[in-house]
Amino acid sequence: MAGAPPTEFDRLAGLVERVTYHNEQNGFCVLRLKVKGERELITLIGHAPAVSPGEYASASGNWVTDREHGRQFRAVFVKISPPTTLTGIERYLGSGMVKGIGPIYAGKLVNAFGAAVFDVIEHSPQRLREIPGIGDVRARKITAGWADQKVIRSIMVFLHAHGVSTSRAVRIFKTYGQDAIEVVSANPYRLAQDIRGIGFLSADTIAQKIGIAKDSPLRAQAGISYALSEASGQGHCGLPYAELVPLAVKLLDIPETIIETAIAQEITDQVLFPDTVDGQPCVFLAPLYYAEQAIAAQIQRLRTSATTRPVFDADQAIPWVEQTLAIELADSQKAAIRLALTSKLLVITGGPGVGKTTLVKSILTILAVKGVKPLLCAPTGRAAKRLSESTGLEAKTIHRLLEIDPSTGQFKRNADTPLDCDLLVADECSMIDVPLASQLLKAVAATTAVILVGDVDQLPSVGPGQFLADLIDSGAVPVIRLTEVFRQAASSRIVRSAHQINHGIVPSLPKKGEDSDFYFIAADDPETIAQTVVNLVQTRLPRKFKVDPVRDIQVLCPMNRGITGARGINQALQEALNPPGEDSIDKFGNRFSVGDKVMQIENNYDRDVFNGDIGFVTGIDAQEEELAVEFDGRLVSYPFGELDELVLCYATTIHKSQGSEYPVVVIPISTQHYMMLKRNLIYTGITRGKTLVVVVGQKKALAMAVKGKQVQRRWSKLKERLVTRATS
Repeated sequence: MAGAPPTEFDRLAGLVERVTYHNEQNGFCVLRLKVKGERELITLIGHAPAVSPGEYASASGNWVTDREHGRQFRAVFVKISPPTTLTGIERYLGSGMVKGIGPIYAGKLVNAFGAAVFDVIEHSPQRLREIPGIGDVRARKITAGWADQKVIRSIMVFLHAHGVSTSRAVRIFKTYGQDAIEVVSANPYRLAQDIRGIGFLSADTIAQKIGIAKDSPLRAQAGISYALSEASGQGHCGLPYAELVPLAVKLLDIPETIIETAIAQEITDQVLFPDTVDGQPCVFLAPLYYAEQAIAAQIQRLRTSATTRPVFDADQAIPWVEQTLAIELADSQKAAIRLALTSKLLVITGGPGVGKTTLVKSILTILAVKGVKPLLCAPTGRAAKRLSESTGLEAKTIHRLLEIDPSTGQFKRNADTPLDCDLLVADECSMIDVPLASQLLKAVAATTAVILVGDVDQLPSVGPGQFLADLIDSGAVPVIRLTEVFRQAASSRIVRSAHQINHGIVPSLPKKGEDSDFYFIAADDPETIAQTVVNLVQTRLPRKFKVDPVRDIQVLCPMNRGITGARGINQALQEALNPPGEDSIDKFGNRFSVGDKVMQIENNYDRDVFNGDIGFVTGIDAQEEELAVEFDGRLVSYPFGELDELVLCYATTIHKSQGSEYPVVVIPISTQHYMMLKRNLIYTGITRGKTLVVVVGQKKALAMAVKGKQVQRRWSKLKERLVTRATS
């Protein structure tokens, strides 16, 4: 959100001859302008809240040459002004822009009042009745329509003056309507809360331009919430007071006393809540404070309420299900089934190859005999698909199960309208953060039984909290911890290596020439590691294992930064597998081309795509400024201005891969990543691979990761709240 348009922008001004396209939702438009000195009409592409033929457009931006459509002007700022010529005025009034006036009345008004017609509408509306056919009702409609257009113009001028691009200005106008100037002037920090794509830093830039002092209470209070939001992005539900104050001082560059006063005021306003974690004074954002309390309350409610589920004889059910599914259950699995048939709430945890999937399928098969109605869910689309494939039953993402309303972001399934089932099974629960766990549990009816499945040794959720770990550690619900690796799984070096890593042992590697599904390729410096990864994905693995380099292979990196990070490897792999060309587009630091593998990086309920979903670019429409992506057979369209929701995904971080499985996984590992080299990170990465995992890098880095059990503490009070409820 830079300031006024930079000097390197070109300027363009002309009469709007034709509005080729205008999207009322986001203001995107394609205009044809009559420009002085140009023999042909010029195409302008930009954003405007409203525009009609006959108006005057002035813009700042750059000239581009489109392969299909030729020379165009791509505008960052667009100002639309009323026309000044009689022809322009008549066309504008006749376009339907001002309610109550069509082409016929436009001609009559211009004939009667000439260039003064706008002045008459605004200052002498009673004179409109001089025109035959215009009575009181039509005159009032015309006056109101003109006032609306004037307000839109004044809002756009105000926002442009404060460095807001036209596309963002349209979002602001659509959100606040005629109150936009008043809202932004009074508290520009509201933009960060209310409008997607405008964060604290952008709102702060506008605030500085408006003249809000750097040390104002308004900025300090908004900055505290920003600091806690940044902390929640690192997994914290709150922060110790002793950490929050210096963090806010550093972020905002204002004195400690002002920060302390701002925290006190936010607590008074109940935007923040004070509490203690392990005796330390902490501060929580209100939504996370309430979410933690709600989880503890819901677990207690479900634990203590009766179930209407039929009674099962485990001694009969277990041999029957073994025969039905043609399996042999281990003693630990049989014990788990006995517990599942009698427990209201149950957690099943364990690593790869220990039979979690078989256990869940056995439980569901037994319950189905007596008509128990189950619902199955998982945090991501890929995890839900895997759960569905393994059980033979429909599984949905948690968001779809709770019936998200795209217009509000609220769930239709809640305490008042609970889920209609006798049993809820949620898989990959290590990925579920505190806010989502709260919403899911609220939607469970009192009589419904719940089975939560997940690998607690994996990375915790990307969002705040560590729901599964806290639930297990609290002792508030029964837990089945499966540890026995089954014979078939034990033959997999991926599974054996994962369990070795989990026990702090550097995995044993295959001998030279030995067939395996887990390999380590030594490479010492970052450049060699990166080049080896590209060679593996582009040539060596597809040739040896007959896999598709784009669809079957996923590179998982410990972090984003650096030559061996996800960003650097993404660029190298894109260049190798799908080099950008003339039709590619650059947006938000990414260059997108048809055929690119991409990932959605935030939940978008309107498009029904969610954080972590992987798709493939199938089309780029430069004229309409839209990009099409195919997600699991479904086409989704993105305006260019919203491509900050997508990143390239030839490589991604291990964190982003949670809940997914890929046929082939390649993991670059370097001592450059030392900050991220933790046991649960490398364990999570290796367990994403289904048929083949190749680690490339330094053995020293792998050893650091395996020995590095210490993980950053997540500040959350959920475990304490669960313990308190369970023992009260």
